Amino acid sequence: MKSTSIRTPLGKVRGLGSAKSGTEHWWEMRLTSIALLPLTLAAIVIVISLIGRNHAAVVQILGSPLVAITMLLFVWTVTLHMRLGLQSVIEDYVHGKAMKTALLIANTFLTIVLWLACTYAILKLSFGV
Repeated sequence: MKSTSIRTPLGKVRGLGSAKSGTEHWWEMRLTSIALLPLTLAAIVIVISLIGRNHAAVVQILGSPLVAITMLLFVWTVTLHMRLGLQSVIEDYVHGKAMKTALLIANTFLTIVLWLACTYAILKLSFGV
């Protein structure tokens, strides 16, 4: 009996789809979504607790290792999730190869810059500098 699959023998052995990374991307999106549920709630509580406080109080609150680590995890997870989501949109809806490549590079650099800026701000406040 002849196989009706259009996959190559190597593709069958590796068990990968045509894009080679779809399953990994799908899992990363799901894991970051799950992680963002408690991290977002914690970040909202932390930010609300900072409203109306002076700089010294903010430094004191963010100086707590638990608070600083929670905020750093939140920022890291948000930027990773954002990069993955925008990557999917770009790959699905931008059809020109050069434009797609340029936007994927810009997406990566933008998320790195945002992550670094937020991380720097949190660390600076948490160390009271």
